[in-house]
Amino acid sequence: MVLPGAQLFPSALLPLYIFEPRYREMLSWSLEQDRMFCIAPMKPGISEARNTDEFYHTVGIGLVRACVGREDGTSNLILQGLARMRIVGFVQDAPFRIAELRELSSKPALPEQNGELVSRLLDASSNLLTGEMQFPAQLEKQLGQIDDAAVLTDVIAHACLQDSEKRQVVFEELDVAKRAALVIRYLQD
Repeated sequence: MVLPGAQLFPSALLPLYIFEPRYREMLSWSLEQDRMFCIAPMKPGISEARNTDEFYHTVGIGLVRACVGREDGTSNLILQGLARMRIVGFVQDAPFRIAELRELSSKPALPEQNGELVSRLLDASSNLLTGEMQFPAQLEKQLGQIDDAAVLTDVIAHACLQDSEKRQVVFEELDVAKRAALVIRYLQD
C-alpha cells in the first residue's frame, strides 16, 4: 500500500481506513493469505504513485491485528509493524501491487551503549511533549519499560517525529546506535 508520509516502524501500530477499491481487494487477499502487507511512503511532491519510482522501496511490513469490515465495503484496521523490508521487484501490478521483498537486518547497539541510548531517548522524548502535549501517564510508563534501544527508537520515531522525510531517514538507518542518535537529534531540533 503506497501512502503519503506514512512509515510503518517495527513494533508500532498504525490505524488505517481502507476505502479505495484496489486496497479493498488487497486487504481481502491479505486476510485470506498471511494477514500481512507493506506500507510504502510516497516520495516528496507526489500525490499519487503512478509508477514504482514514485515511492520509497525501503518499507515496513505489518500484520493485520484487527480488522472491522463495514456495510459499505470499507474497513478499519490496525496494522502492527514487524520488520523493515526492501522491495527488490514486483510480481503483480494490478489490481494491486505484490512485491518481492528482502528483510533488512539492523546492526544492534553494543550492550554497553544500549542503556545510555534508552536513557537519552526517554529524556529527549519527554522533553519534547510538555503541557497539553504531554504523554499520557500510562504511555510514559510503558515507554519507560522498554529496555531495547532498537524498539524504543522505532516506537518514539513513529509517535513523535512529525516530518515524514526525517522519519524516512530514520527508518532507512540500519545501525541502531546511529538511528537512535538521529531520533534524539530530530527531537531536540
